[in-house]
Amino acid sequence: QVQLVESGGGLVQAGGSLRLSCAASGRIFRIDAMSWYRQAPGKQRELVAVITGGGITNYLDSVKGRFTISRDNAKNTVYLQMNSLKPEDTAIYYCNIQQFWGQGTQVTVSS
Repeated sequence: QVQLVESGGGLVQAGGSLRLSCAASGRIFRIDAMSWYRQAPGKQRELVAVITGGGITNYLDSVKGRFTISRDNAKNTVYLQMNSLKPEDTAIYYCNIQQFWGQGTQVTVSS
């Protein structure tokens, strides 16, 4: 059984920062890409950031320069550092590793 446990969401004012974490536990092998998605009310889930096993990163255009994805392979953990947050970043954020998904963590940015 594999579990992805997320933490770090919350309420923050515009311009603030949050750091999300997602730790994988259980029988999971050869992790390559690790990703963060988000889903705002009434919108489809979208890919926010991805990091490959080799450390190559890619970002949604609207978060480039503000968000940073990183990973700790020894801990099977992926992070999302979010700076200069905007109200339009408000969403539930999900981590994804292989076919597994986290439970989601709410990020709310007030104006």
